[in-house]
Order: sequence, then structure tokens, then C-alpha cells
Amino acid sequence: MKSLLLLVLFSVCWADHLSDSYTPDQDRVIHIQAENGPRLLVEAEQAKVFSHRGGNVTLPCKFYRDPTAFGSGIHKIRIKWTKLTSDYLREVDVFVSMGYHKKTYGGYQGRVFLKGGSDNDASLVITDLTLEDYGRYKCEVIEGLEDDTAVVALELQGVVFPYFPRLGRYNLNFHEARQACLDQDAVIASFDQLYDAWRGGLDWCNAGWLSDGSVQYPITKPREPCGGQNTVPGVRNYGFWDKDKSRYDVFCFTSNFNGRFYYLIHPTKLTYDEAVQACLNDGAQIAKVGQIFAAWKLLGYDRCDAGWLADGSVRYPISRPRRRCSPTEAAVRFVGFPDKKHKLYGVYCFRAYN
Repeated sequence: MKSLLLLVLFSVCWADHLSDSYTPDQDRVIHIQAENGPRLLVEAEQAKVFSHRGGNVTLPCKFYRDPTAFGSGIHKIRIKWTKLTSDYLREVDVFVSMGYHKKTYGGYQGRVFLKGGSDNDASLVITDLTLEDYGRYKCEVIEGLEDDTAVVALELQGVVFPYFPRLGRYNLNFHEARQACLDQDAVIASFDQLYDAWRGGLDWCNAGWLSDGSVQYPITKPREPCGGQNTVPGVRNYGFWDKDKSRYDVFCFTSNFNGRFYYLIHPTKLTYDEAVQACLNDGAQIAKVGQIFAAWKLLGYDRCDAGWLADGSVRYPISRPRRRCSPTEAAVRFVGFPDKKHKLYGVYCFRAYN
């Protein structure tokens, strides 16, 4: 009975001690039960953080220790950040810190560091965000035999768009689909990004690859050619297919760009080669499909003039529906892949800022 009483008194005293020393804000107290619970606790104050390409973001992570178990030395603590892949079977190393030793990996080199706002702050700062930075990150803190983790999702403001090449619909295997998005200043979209786009009204009746290797398509207005008129709206799932042999379209994702997208005022209409050269003469490059979608969705760009793009397609962005210019919906209108040598159109250019 005496030993039980001593245990209760110890737990109460330990909890009181923590309430003085380990309160991250005035409304929350972290209690670590030294006898039965974990001696190291890691948590993220936000499950999701939002930003955009080119921006900076802080992934929150803090840890709380039992000082009677570890002592006061913080030099023993190892902080490791990894990015979780879409299949959750593999992790990509991002950043590791242990005392004065720090290491950054891959494309994160020169862009990540610990915030270090306090002794127990393991938050990671990522600068100059890229499209590839989107995803879920794991913060792991290790001290001795104790370790704990927290997961934070990084979401980017942007736009999802369906894409197929000049060859026509259903001509891309998974690897070609991924490259097609990169060629258009975009990345292959995740399911979460496609789902958010569907909730925002995206309706597309052709199936496309997603980053996890699945093939899906979003339907907001059920109809016979798209799963049946009596079906409910949703993201239709074709499942997982052979990445080398199966061929579909692709859903791409892009975000803010650092540059100027514009329709080139030119005295005459142009062939494709003339359009490419006209942009070069203006100190720019012919724009990509991802850039016209980003300008339309994120900047409200509106122009009722069909123009060449880098992939040989002709499109025009309408933010304000009106007669003769997409009368029923705001959209990037697709004219097609005209004959490059004989058909004449305007051109959309893109000038990157240094």
C-alpha cells in the first residue's frame, strides 16, 4: 500500500513539474507519465500546412522529454525528416540533424533547415518550394532507445488539368505520362489533388494516370458515356494497371509560376514555327500547357484568342464566360493539334523572371 501511495505521489509531482516547464502555449499542457507512458513525445501542431510553388513553409514539429530519464544534454537527440511516398512502402530522406552535424539530401539541398525556435523545436523550414515538394512528411526524434514520430501534410495551391499528346487519347504509359506533365511545367497529380479538383467542379470523361499508378477520372455530371446516367458523381477508379503496357491519358498538377504569361500582339497570324520564333524575338519562350492553366486558374487570365502552345496544341483561357468565348463555363478551351506548317493562329508566350 505504501509503495502504491508513493507511486501516486511521484506521478502527481512529475505532472506538476511538467506543467511549469513544458507548456508550448497557455492552453495546452503536455503530460508524460514516466512510469508507464512514453519518455519521448513528438507532435505536430498542424496536420496540414498550405503554400504554393516558389513560397516558403514551416512544417511544425515539437518534442517533449522526460528529463529524469535522459538528463539535460540535448546533444544526444537525433532529428530526422523524411518524405512518405504515395505507396507508403518507401521513404525519401530530406534532412538529418544530430548536435552540430546536419545533412540535407537530394533536391532539398540548400533549401531546408531546422527552425530552432526553442530547445524542443524540430520544425523544418523549406524554402523555394517546388511542385515535387507536395506530399506527407514524417518528423522523427530519437534519443537513446526512445523515439517517436509525427506526420505533416504539405499542400500546394494550384490546378489539376487533364492532358493527352498530339497522338490522341489513351496513348501514354505511366512513365510517358509522368514525363508529359513535366514537359508542360507540371507534375503528375496525386489522388488527393484530383479529388480536390473534382470537389471544385472538374468533370472529365477520359481516364488518366495518377502519381500512385492508379487510373481514375472525375465526374460531376453523370451521363451514359461516363459510367452511366444513373450513377452518383465521384472520382471513378479503374484500379492499378501495368505501368509499361497500359495506355491512358494523365492528370497533371501545376502551381504559381515566377514569370509573365501573355498573349503576344503580332500583326499577322502564325504557323507553329513562326510562333516559336516570335516569342524568342520578344525575349520569351512559347508557353506550356501548365502555364496557361495556372494563369487561368490562379490569376484569372482571360483571352478570347486561340494561340499556339509549346506542345503544338492551340488553346485559349476564358475566366468570364460569354457568347463566342466559352458561353457556358469558365475553362481553358482546347482547339486541337492543328497542322503546324499550314494553320495560322496567335501565340501565348512566357517570360521567366530571374
